[in-house]
Amino acid sequence: MTSEMKEIRDGVKSNKISSSESISSQPLVLDIEDFKGDFSFDALFGNLVNELLPAFQEEDADSLEGNGNISGNDVLSNGRSTQTQSSPLFPEVDSLLSMFKNSCSQLVELQKQIDGRLYNLKKDVAAQDSKHRKTLGELEKGVDGLFDSFARLDSRISSVGQTAAKIGDHLQSADSQRETASQTMELIKYLMEFNSSPGDLMELSPLFSDDSRVAEAASIAQKLRSIAEEDVGRQGVTMQSTASRGLEVAVGNLQEYCNELENRLLSRFDAASQKRELSTMAECAKILSQFNRGTSAMQHYVGLRPMFDVEVMNADTRLVLGDQDSLPSPSNVARALSSLYKEITDTVRKEAATIMAVFPSPNDVMSSLVQRVMEDRVPKLLEKLLVKPSLVHPPPMGEGGLLLYLRMLAVSYEKTQELAKDLRSVGCGDLDIEGLTESLFLDHKDMYIEYEQASLRQLYKAKMEELLSESQLSGESTGSIGRSKGASISSSHQQISVTVVTEFVRWNEEAISRCTLFSPQPANLAANVRTVFTCLLDQVSQYTTEGLERARDGLTEAAALRERFVLGTSVSRRVAAAAASAAEAAAAAGESSFRSFMVAVQRCGSSVAIVQQYFANSISRLLLPVDGAHAASCEEMGTAMSSAEGAAYKGLQQCIETVMAEVERLLSAEQKATDYKSPDDGVVPDHRPTNACIRVVAYLSRVLEAAFTALEGLNKQAFLTELGNRLHKGLSNHWQKYTFNPSGGLRLKRDITEYGDFVRSFNAPTVDEKFESLSIMANVFIVAPESLSSLFEGTPSILKDAQRFIQLREDYKSAKLAAKLSSLWPSS
Repeated sequence: MTSEMKEIRDGVKSNKISSSESISSQPLVLDIEDFKGDFSFDALFGNLVNELLPAFQEEDADSLEGNGNISGNDVLSNGRSTQTQSSPLFPEVDSLLSMFKNSCSQLVELQKQIDGRLYNLKKDVAAQDSKHRKTLGELEKGVDGLFDSFARLDSRISSVGQTAAKIGDHLQSADSQRETASQTMELIKYLMEFNSSPGDLMELSPLFSDDSRVAEAASIAQKLRSIAEEDVGRQGVTMQSTASRGLEVAVGNLQEYCNELENRLLSRFDAASQKRELSTMAECAKILSQFNRGTSAMQHYVGLRPMFDVEVMNADTRLVLGDQDSLPSPSNVARALSSLYKEITDTVRKEAATIMAVFPSPNDVMSSLVQRVMEDRVPKLLEKLLVKPSLVHPPPMGEGGLLLYLRMLAVSYEKTQELAKDLRSVGCGDLDIEGLTESLFLDHKDMYIEYEQASLRQLYKAKMEELLSESQLSGESTGSIGRSKGASISSSHQQISVTVVTEFVRWNEEAISRCTLFSPQPANLAANVRTVFTCLLDQVSQYTTEGLERARDGLTEAAALRERFVLGTSVSRRVAAAAASAAEAAAAAGESSFRSFMVAVQRCGSSVAIVQQYFANSISRLLLPVDGAHAASCEEMGTAMSSAEGAAYKGLQQCIETVMAEVERLLSAEQKATDYKSPDDGVVPDHRPTNACIRVVAYLSRVLEAAFTALEGLNKQAFLTELGNRLHKGLSNHWQKYTFNPSGGLRLKRDITEYGDFVRSFNAPTVDEKFESLSIMANVFIVAPESLSSLFEGTPSILKDAQRFIQLREDYKSAKLAAKLSSLWPSS
């Protein structure tokens, strides 16, 4: 069918038939093979229509070629060719429609054929599937049967294996029992030999005297000894039988034999040790391990080491302590201990090599060796190095004091800990070398903090004695000159030194470092640090308080001098001149004492700042891990400084008294009645401050320079405010002694302005307000009497003080001001 289709297509192509009748008369054949493989509808369609379309295309091409030969005029005149007008546009349409109908009919027929084939295939597949399922069912039944057979076979094999294992166990047990019975017979035989008579070891088997079988003899002897001792112990509780007494004889003989054998082996071990025959030593050590697990061999080996000789230990003492006639230096002792402990570590390391090669349990031997070092050699050295001094009668500072003992203790403890770490790295078995090291210093550490406190007190006492001695020497050399010039009463007084407080802190830092070394636990460390820091607080508090009190003594002495030269009014001119000279000297002493006390306050503040900085940098971090410790120390610090604060407060009050006393003296000596009541009131007034005012301001400027430098913060503000209030009160009382005319009022206002300008440097607003009020009240001396009532309309708060000032007007009585101003203060 395919060949016929191809022949028809070839014929169509060759003949190029154009009529639709001739094309439709030929059948179009489609084959199933055309739809197999990579089927493409476009390709099929193209193969069908290309049989017709090429003929049409060729004819069209031929017509176009003919038209090309026609002249251009014909084309233009007719518009199209005659041939084009007579032939249809697509003449093969009928042929294509006929072909498409024929193709559809053939496709329907092909579909029916395919459906038939598919139906037959489904029937064949169903039959084959049924046959296959039947075969699979039969195979599954066969496999189940095989599994059952394998299970029965496995069970049988397991049963046979268990039976064989039981038979093997029985055979092994029987062999073991036979071997045990044989050994037991031999042991009974040997036991009977040892059971013959007490002390008779001559009739023993050759085994027990043959040097080549020492290991076997030792093993059997230990077994016999164990059996005999166990039987004797068991029988001895219930009854005393003949058999029991016989075994007691065997026990005695076995003990004697074992001792003799052990001594023989130890002698051989020593001989081999001297010759460095490690193999013989190892053989002996292995046999000796059967006697008390080799304890005797280990102790014997360790005890004979040269490092434990008495001469070696005496050399240790000489190396560390040096010359007995001189005090040992902690730094020298530290270097000597490092050298000695390194030598000990090297020796132990060399012994470790021998021990590893010789002993079957080298860790036990190393433990015994290191324990001997830490319990014999090191303690004997520490016993001579660390002699605990008496707290009741401590050694004097010239011999190092308690501080030398503490430094030696710290050096010894630190270096011995390093030795323990080095020995641990070399090897010491299961020995707790750290605990052993701690036990060496336990007696010293129990009382450590008491010695630290006593040492700090001793250092403080020695320092105070040194400062007192220096002060006395200085006073003897310069005191008489200073007093003769009247420069300072307190020139011989010891002044507070920040350098001394820094030294206190350095002592404390060193003590804290020892606390850290001896107290690794946070709770114990915090408790010890608090105790040591409290010592510093006590020292600084006592030192600064005493320094402030000494400075106060100068102020007190100056006040006594002022009181001594207070005279009455009816004295001679010569006496008054002498008293004035003495008052000048007392004033100079007061000013010097004032400056000295301000220096003391300043240094006291610097000292407290140093302590606070030390606490923040070094102490607080050690207290923070323990709840409440930091807060408690802060409270203790405040309490400790309260005594110094009290002394400073009293001294500052005395300073104010000293200043005001001198101000009053200057005012009394320099202020004249004519300053505020000029006899010639009509003369041009003097706008300069009075001489008394100038002297007082100059004095205050000079003396308060020290206060401005020494005081800071709230202390400075409180002091200057109090001084300003006292100055205001003193001036107000002073001016109550004088009578003022208008020109005198202007002079007074000038003085008040001078005082006000000076106290403005105090930065005390309340004081400034008081002097401003004084300036306002000075106007009562300037205005006319009829203007006084309007003067206080805006400031009613100063009426009471204004009443006292108005009474000082020169015309108070003549102008009858009391009656005129009675409405302002009716209570008067």
